[in-house]
Amino acid sequence: MKLIGIGSALPERRVRSDETERALGLEAGWVAKRTGVHARPVAAPQEATSDLAVCAGQRALLDAGVKPEEIGLLILATSTPDHPLPPTAPRVAHRLGLGRAGAIDLAGACAGFIYALALGDAYGEAHGCAVMVIGANVLSRRVDQRDPATAPLFADGAGAVVAVPGRGLLSVYLGADGSRWDEILVRAGGSREPLTPEAVAAGRHFMRIKDGSSLFRHAVRRMAEAGKIALARANVTAEDVRWWVPHQANRRLIREAGRLLGIGPEKTVEVVDRCGNSSAATIPLALDVARSEGRLQRGDLLLLTSVGAGMLEAGAVLILNGVCRAAGAQSRLGIAAPDRNSELERRASGHLFGGNESELFDRS
Repeated sequence: MKLIGIGSALPERRVRSDETERALGLEAGWVAKRTGVHARPVAAPQEATSDLAVCAGQRALLDAGVKPEEIGLLILATSTPDHPLPPTAPRVAHRLGLGRAGAIDLAGACAGFIYALALGDAYGEAHGCAVMVIGANVLSRRVDQRDPATAPLFADGAGAVVAVPGRGLLSVYLGADGSRWDEILVRAGGSREPLTPEAVAAGRHFMRIKDGSSLFRHAVRRMAEAGKIALARANVTAEDVRWWVPHQANRRLIREAGRLLGIGPEKTVEVVDRCGNSSAATIPLALDVARSEGRLQRGDLLLLTSVGAGMLEAGAVLILNGVCRAAGAQSRLGIAAPDRNSELERRASGHLFGGNESELFDRS
């Protein structure tokens, strides 16, 4: 599948890290030093996950130039659905006018976007249709605002992509380690422990991190390993990568995982300072920010990686427009020219970058 549209949505309200420090009694600069976060988008009381998802999806559709009825499947990667039941994706699809699309939530935590992209790729290629993948969360309502391990980091937002059949996604790696299932946990609200007044009073409906130091070390290793596996499966190297777009867990984790991957900050898309950690939303958000800043170019080779609760891990390698600018990678992949197999891709080409010279897709 090829990406032909990107969109994102952030709440208007932003909570600065110095405000959080004062509220939690932390020393000045503590949050930025430990997480890299300077400000976090936080949803207004009337905003829900579906509202952010719809806004991001509308922008991705407009960017792609694809009609709503041409979307065959919507996958919403979220840990914060509007309600425990029903799933939120059908409502998002309805509001977007996706009258012919299937729609399903995917609860993959911070790895959810890449998991959803992999499943969407399989469906779109099998049925020759466009697919929309959205990552959206309102995590500010999942954290205890008195908890310094979570409150300064987690944020709200949504990012969406539209993809059509064609050469673009070169490899995917999906992994899971259920032996570490309780590293990041919301204890109450499921079949194991129903949500009761007593559970709420005890704060068991909030997200908790069991051991931050242990989690950090594990996440660094697995983020890097997910990237290495995805690169190997695509038969490319870290040197071939133009941009690494990791899940925006926190700055220290990103930098350390990058060191293990052999990818420096100059090739890393990092938006955690202004967007915080919105779980599955961070990768498509980062893609949209990079595009808006003029960093993404036709032919760029991208590496996506993520680690999340479960524990889940994922990596993906994709080429923007199916043509790799890195000479060594182009030779190993046997890529000589853009393929022209998708009518949707042909018609939608040129929309992502508004027809300028840096557009993602070949217009010829």
